[in-house]
Amino acid sequence: MLSDLQSQALSRRSFLVSTSAFGVAVAFGSSPDAASAATPFAPNAWVTIGDDNIVTIVPPAVEMGQGVRTALPRILAEDLDVDWDKVRLAETPDDDTIYGNPVFNHQLTTVGSLAVTGYYDVLRQAGAQARKVLIANAATAWKVPANELTTEPGVVVHTKSKRKISYGELAKTATVPTPLPEVSKADLKPNSQFRLIGKDTGRIDVPSKVNGTAQYGIDTELPDMLYASVLFPPVQYEGPDQIDDAAAKAVKGVVKIVPLQPGPGVIGGVGVIAETIEASMRAKSLLKVTWTKKAQAQNYDDDRVLQDYRAIAADWSKPGVEMVSAGDADGAIKSAAKVISVDYLSDHVSHVCMEPLNVTVKADNGTIDIWSGNQSPSTMKILGMIVGKTTPDKVHVHTKLLGGGFGRRTDGDDMVQALILALNVPGRPVKMIWNREDDIRNDKLRPLTAQHIEIGLDASNNIVGWRHRIVNESYFARILPPDLFAKIKKDIVSGGGGEMSYAMTNHRVEWVRSPRGVDVGAWRGIAAGYTKFAIETLMDELAELKKMDALDYRLTLLKNEPRAAAVLRKVGQMSNYWGKQHSGRAIGIAYSDALHSHTAVAAEVSVDSGSGKITVHHLWAAVDPGTVVQPKNVEAQMMSAMTFGLGAALRERITIKDGVIQESNFDGYQVMRMSDIPPMDIAVISTEDHPTGIGEAGVPAVAPAIANAVAQLTGKRLRHLPMTPDRVKDALG
Repeated sequence: MLSDLQSQALSRRSFLVSTSAFGVAVAFGSSPDAASAATPFAPNAWVTIGDDNIVTIVPPAVEMGQGVRTALPRILAEDLDVDWDKVRLAETPDDDTIYGNPVFNHQLTTVGSLAVTGYYDVLRQAGAQARKVLIANAATAWKVPANELTTEPGVVVHTKSKRKISYGELAKTATVPTPLPEVSKADLKPNSQFRLIGKDTGRIDVPSKVNGTAQYGIDTELPDMLYASVLFPPVQYEGPDQIDDAAAKAVKGVVKIVPLQPGPGVIGGVGVIAETIEASMRAKSLLKVTWTKKAQAQNYDDDRVLQDYRAIAADWSKPGVEMVSAGDADGAIKSAAKVISVDYLSDHVSHVCMEPLNVTVKADNGTIDIWSGNQSPSTMKILGMIVGKTTPDKVHVHTKLLGGGFGRRTDGDDMVQALILALNVPGRPVKMIWNREDDIRNDKLRPLTAQHIEIGLDASNNIVGWRHRIVNESYFARILPPDLFAKIKKDIVSGGGGEMSYAMTNHRVEWVRSPRGVDVGAWRGIAAGYTKFAIETLMDELAELKKMDALDYRLTLLKNEPRAAAVLRKVGQMSNYWGKQHSGRAIGIAYSDALHSHTAVAAEVSVDSGSGKITVHHLWAAVDPGTVVQPKNVEAQMMSAMTFGLGAALRERITIKDGVIQESNFDGYQVMRMSDIPPMDIAVISTEDHPTGIGEAGVPAVAPAIANAVAQLTGKRLRHLPMTPDRVKDALG
């Protein structure tokens, strides 16, 4: 990722990455010259070392159950050569100038499974830099050349004189050398010498979650705190036209009732501020509001919109944004001996984080403090600055643990509402909590999507051209400044995932934005959750035309992609794909290269032809995400993501009629229960390649693997997600 970085001079206590020389410089302290490191010693902005040998590392990404607050410090600790038992964590920072992710233009944001990917080189360099500083100090103290020194965990060693000194002892008198030591690739450990990376360890966040001391956003408690609830309109972006709040104001403890008109970042509503959460919710239930009826979403019906999208997807005369272009797909298909033309549909899906959205905000004389479990402190700071009409240095974001994120907690729409409410009671913190119904009905859903794919074949059924159109609403169009979105045009969150590792000479993918007034967002697995469903089920159909086994067919198209072929072979072995299978069951296969990780999934499935119910009896997966930091955690994340993929494949669905979301809680929105989850076996394959995304990698291949197994059993192809019993019955006739 270093090739993507811009060299930049940062403020004191900052960490400078230079792309041209793979160099690292650190500046810190109260003056530019070397300063005494009394307590504690800070060899760079990422690390402090106490004289008790405790090493405190700054974890720059937020923890939402993916284990990142263990993985990232472990990367730094590897090249610092520290005793892991002595490592402690600092708070998640809100300073993106120093701690921002290079992948996101140095923004503090944790999305897209890009935390380890983005920070891997930076953290390794930071560890190596700090180690060099420690060695330089030991060399000065012992009056020996630095190149005679080495380290053991937490200790600098001079083998010739058999002397050792702990990092803690050095920290008592250590100074920062001038000039600062540069770091090159030669200073980083070879993978073969790793003690921490690639070795399993307990996650740092787990003990507090088990004993109940973990602090999520919803646990925030502050002196003199008020509480808030919001009554939302039934249709997004409507606002209060008339408010009868007499009964609400009569509730004991109610402080203020605040109309929230819809606008950028605010979907509208009526806020109730009270001394207790019970009072705010009681008053909210007594509000009588007449809502405006002018929002675009008033006419939104998901079935009708989906059919409109389907027509747009199939009409190549309508303009789209080019996402993938290789060769001449149009020409190849036009001259093909045979053309396969297929449509795919997928419904809205909700995030349903276990911890519903909540934010605590205090606004006081232009200073704004925000406490929340959020995925993007940078976004919260920017929105706080804009809405609070203040400067960035006066906005402080205190990020807590997240009770689920999956892309939902990047938006900040809840924070904007809470800030508006807090501005109405300056000086007092306001904790706003959404209930489950609020959370589902005001979610930023996975986009409703139609896809149209045309494949040109020669007389031997070999692929000569492939073109693919994706139609839905845009996530980027909502979150980016309009001029920036107009410039980039593409949306990889809504319209991505059409790229393929398969050998494809002529390949074209277009994305078409078709806004209908309902906000959409990033959902775990993003666009690959539906685009790989289309691609991978078609791969099985093409294999059938070639009279080849589906897995073997994929391997022929991946002959130049050994890592992709390896995960497919592995999952074939794990599932006994080529062996004898249970009567009445079939094993389907699918592959995904989403997040630049190689993932293969096998699903053993049966179908009840009477009820249409699909039962998944077993799931297997093999994943190669490059260098693996925590193998067991990768396995856990794969299981988690595959469970998400299973729900979206079989049952999860949001329906919207006349602009109103019909589901409001888990009785209507059916997530997978523990009893629904089949056994899962995961093989984690670590290589020396740069780490790639893992938190979402398990989602995309689950649905197509299931659909491919169903096709083996029934001869019918399912092309609409989720594959509900009624849709299966319709397909079976």
